Amino acid sequence: MTEDGPPGTVPPSRFRPRFHWELLVCGMRGHALIGTDAARVRPEDALVVREWDGYRWYRCLRCDSWLPLPPPASPTRELVPSREEIMLPPRGKPLRDKIVLRVIAIDRAIHFVVLGLLSVAVALFATHEVRVRDVVYRIVNAVQGTSGDPTLRHHGGFLHTLLHLLTLKSSTLYLLAAAAAAYAVLEGVEAVGLWFQQRWAEYLTFVATCVFLPYEVYELTRGLSPLKLVAIVLNLLIAGYLLFAKRLFGLRGGGAEDERRREMDVGWPALERTSPPFMRESQQVGV
Repeated sequence: MTEDGPPGTVPPSRFRPRFHWELLVCGMRGHALIGTDAARVRPEDALVVREWDGYRWYRCLRCDSWLPLPPPASPTRELVPSREEIMLPPRGKPLRDKIVLRVIAIDRAIHFVVLGLLSVAVALFATHEVRVRDVVYRIVNAVQGTSGDPTLRHHGGFLHTLLHLLTLKSSTLYLLAAAAAAYAVLEGVEAVGLWFQQRWAEYLTFVATCVFLPYEVYELTRGLSPLKLVAIVLNLLIAGYLLFAKRLFGLRGGGAEDERRREMDVGWPALERTSPPFMRESQQVGV
């Protein structure tokens, strides 16, 4: 949040709308208020809470909203916590990065589960290939009302893909299972790294996403489907976000510039910068 005012108070530049992640999180989880259980409010607490006209005005440390509430009827502490006692919630760019990266991490975790199950299923199938093939052929022949090899009478669709899988050698199936397992591990590593906002995970996810984009484009040339379109658009958005918003490979100043912008929205200086002028002055007097 590099703007000079609280979220939602500064008009967007060049008619470009600005999405305020702080307002979204506060709408879902509630405001981050400090001192609601304190018996007394001091002048030096003006940055986060003030008393006026019988009410206490509490400042949300995430979205900068001010909420009027009556003093607590049964306070549990004497004073408002000091700055050293308060853990500030993420806001601005750090909050945006945390949300977006964790959404991508959830997507990668889903891939990890699906690919892991697929790997196990293919390996089990390879182990019992003859028995499974016989059962499937009997079911297909019963449904068709025919006998013999059903693979000779199908030329497309899911059933053809399934029957084609039955014709593969066990060694080939084990290789497919190993490939699916390796891909699942890759997706799992990406998910864990992105969840904890590791820089290496951003690079790994970008490279892995771009490596599979040509294959996804090739699949689109073979036939369009809503699932294929959603998958390629989602991966393009992920790659674009990581490359431009996270400034990978030195783009737009690289990691140093990304960290500098994050620091602008972290800590008490960010709260002081977005405070009303009279509150800044009272805070200086209190200090």
